[in-house]
Amino acid sequence: MYRYLCVAALFCTGLALAQTPPAEPALTKTFEGPALEWGPCPSFLPEGCAIAVLHGDPAKENADIFFKVPAKSTIARHWHTSAERMVLVSGELHVTYDGQEPAILKPGAYAYGPAKVPHKALCASLEPCVLFIAFEAPVDAFPSED
Repeated sequence: MYRYLCVAALFCTGLALAQTPPAEPALTKTFEGPALEWGPCPSFLPEGCAIAVLHGDPAKENADIFFKVPAKSTIARHWHTSAERMVLVSGELHVTYDGQEPAILKPGAYAYGPAKVPHKALCASLEPCVLFIAFEAPVDAFPSED
C-alpha cells in the first residue's frame, strides 16, 4: 500500500510540474550593446535624450530602463508617478530633489527618488550620462515649473 501511495504522490507532483508555466529567462544587457533599442524621451527633456527598455513593459508596473542624456545637458525639473531606484552607469550626474541638497552621482552610485517629488539634474561630464532606473509603477515623466 505504501508503494502505491508513493507512486500516486510522484504522479500528482509530475502533473503539477507539467502545468507550471516556464520560468522567465535570465538576461544581461549593457548600455553599449548593439541590440538595445533606444527610443525618444518626452519632448521637455534635452535633445539627444534616449530611453531603452531593459525588462518589462513600460506601460505596466516594474519596468527597468536605461535613460541616457548627452554630455553637459540639463534635465528639466520634472516628477514621476512612480518611485525610482537608480544606478548611474556612466558619466557624472548632479541631481537635486525639491527640499534636498544636490547629490553628485558617479558610476556605480545608487539613488532613490520618491514618487511625485520634483527633481532636476545636470549631466556634468564630458561623456553622456546613462542611468539605470527601475520603476515600480508605469514609466512616466511630467514637466514641473520651478
